[in-house]
Amino acid sequence: MASTHENVQAAFAGESQANRKYLFFADKAEQEGHKQIARLFRAAADAETVHARNHFRVMEGIGSTKDNLLGAISGESHEFTEMYPGFIKQAEAEGEKKARNSFDMANQVEETHHGLFQSALSMLEKGQAVEEKPFYVCQVCGHTVEGEAPDRCPVCGAAKRMFKAIE
Repeated sequence: MASTHENVQAAFAGESQANRKYLFFADKAEQEGHKQIARLFRAAADAETVHARNHFRVMEGIGSTKDNLLGAISGESHEFTEMYPGFIKQAEAEGEKKARNSFDMANQVEETHHGLFQSALSMLEKGQAVEEKPFYVCQVCGHTVEGEAPDRCPVCGAAKRMFKAIE
């Protein structure tokens, strides 16, 4: 039988996934003209976020900004150095081209995230103010840039219009 700690971690993961899934379902319902069903999915997604936040608090998953940056750096490093390379290799061996491409794009972006978090940590540790600039996220592959979106995404080649501003 799983421990309570393991159950809280599983509940956090499940609620987090349900949030994302319901938001994707809402987009599809909206595209198909079902506004109230889309609203229902968004409401349920928000409730799942509340559940995930509560479980994460129980896990004591939120620390100081420095601790959070260190955790993010460690997680991103694991993803682009260990997790995704293994996933890519297996997808190639199994001839799963779509999965391989999805893993490869994510792998490249995770390395970028690692660098962005590392830079923020360095500024924080030096006591320097981090200049406020928007971030732009490619809606095809997730590539993340600070300041201004490129004309073409360096990861997937998407046009500048495919970048979403994050203020």
